[in-house]
Amino acid sequence: MPEGHSVHRIARQFTKHFVGRICEASSPQGRFVEGAAVLSGREMLRCFAVGKQMFAEFGDDPTAPGADASVWLRVHLGIYGAWDFAGDFTTKLGQTGEYGRGARIEDADAEDSLSSIGAPRRARLRMAEQEKETELDQGWPPEPVGAVRLRLLTEDVVADLRGPTACEVLDAAGVNTVLDRLGPDPLVDELEVGERRFIERASKRRVPIGQLLMDQSVVAGIGNIYRAEILFRARLNPYTPGNEVPLDVLHGIWNDWVKLLGVGVEVGRMMTIDGLTGDDYEAALQDVRHRHWVYGRAGEPCRRCGTPISLAEMQNRKLYWCPSCQA
Repeated sequence: MPEGHSVHRIARQFTKHFVGRICEASSPQGRFVEGAAVLSGREMLRCFAVGKQMFAEFGDDPTAPGADASVWLRVHLGIYGAWDFAGDFTTKLGQTGEYGRGARIEDADAEDSLSSIGAPRRARLRMAEQEKETELDQGWPPEPVGAVRLRLLTEDVVADLRGPTACEVLDAAGVNTVLDRLGPDPLVDELEVGERRFIERASKRRVPIGQLLMDQSVVAGIGNIYRAEILFRARLNPYTPGNEVPLDVLHGIWNDWVKLLGVGVEVGRMMTIDGLTGDDYEAALQDVRHRHWVYGRAGEPCRRCGTPISLAEMQNRKLYWCPSCQA
């Protein structure tokens, strides 16, 4: 399932290449025909992510001049969803491998993409948990591939949505209802406010902290990988009830999430081992097996103490932890 950093990167693609432009919308699959008809012909005004959900605002209905009728698109990719972008666009927003090397932030979106890969070119990029780029060698616009729930098209960029858990058109009140249910996101909320909300929600419940970190009403954006890695970095047993976690540890968890989310958005990968340099860093960029402390390493020796990494299930999701470091 895409975690928070992926959805923020997708929102940045839309901000760079769709916001301020008129979009044609269609539903090649046929399951979102009515919603696509509402969106088609409108200008995308803004796009942002909160946790694992993306929200895009579209301007007034061009068929009803003067009417204040802006609408919103809400998308939750869920486990299987993905956006495919194709056309003349920036293919690697910040995914330059320059994290930790003093790279300069060059453009208005706080990314170094244009200077690192040159001018946008005609290509195709799939954005979900893993980002994969290929050359586009067919006519324009490209034919939809697979079951495309929603296609958004401008003169030179297209975005195809497949397999989302949620794809719906909302009014402003509906968006606010969804946002009110979500916990804080470090890239959206003021950090001190978000930290206070997280600690208030986590510290009053007897639910295991490993479960609370996956609860999007407690904190937005953390998925299975970040959950395992944050708890290991905090040396915290995932079964510890939230109301028994020391407050200084909860503060540390929030601050670590702020850091790791920022890294994930910048680099395009969930890099959770600090201090990697040289060949070790390059290996981590290229291979997920070198990026994490415990996730996906059941039975392998802990990178710190050598104890075999444990694997269990928590709410039907795999849970990895070191029984020694996180005793």
